[in-house]
Amino acid sequence: MDTPARTLLIVYHSWTGSTEQMSRAVLRGAAQEPAVTTRLLHARDAGPGDLLAADGYVFATPENLAAISGLMKDFFDRSYYAALDRLNGRPYATLVCAGSDGSNAARQIARIATGWRLREIAPPLIVCTHAQTTEAILAPKVVPAAELARGEELGAAFATGLAMGAF
Repeated sequence: MDTPARTLLIVYHSWTGSTEQMSRAVLRGAAQEPAVTTRLLHARDAGPGDLLAADGYVFATPENLAAISGLMKDFFDRSYYAALDRLNGRPYATLVCAGSDGSNAARQIARIATGWRLREIAPPLIVCTHAQTTEAILAPKVVPAAELARGEELGAAFATGLAMGAF
């Protein structure tokens, strides 16, 4: 019996390139699984219809001022009530690019996911850029290959789990 194709949706926002690079790494890893369709959407272009059409999610954001980015917050604000009680039990993962910590942004996403009754399938993937000055924070970023590999691993594991029906 064939398992129906599953869809993994990656919603991201990126100011200086690091979160987009990591999101694309997740996409590359997930795209290796032929039984899973992958979608990468910028937060400004994603909405509740995209959530409802997917079977699993990766939410990717920079941490700005110890919080998720404004455009990710906007995506969640526009989508939350339209998707409430319609995503229950679906799997998700979180990706945060931060200058030093990232944990508060990850906690914010976890609280939203709890309201949607999503299932976390991995600990938050937090990439630390160590940017601490105004110039370093605002500068375009190049994510090291080892961090990109972590993103690819997350995408591959998530897609494999979706394809197998593990989540």
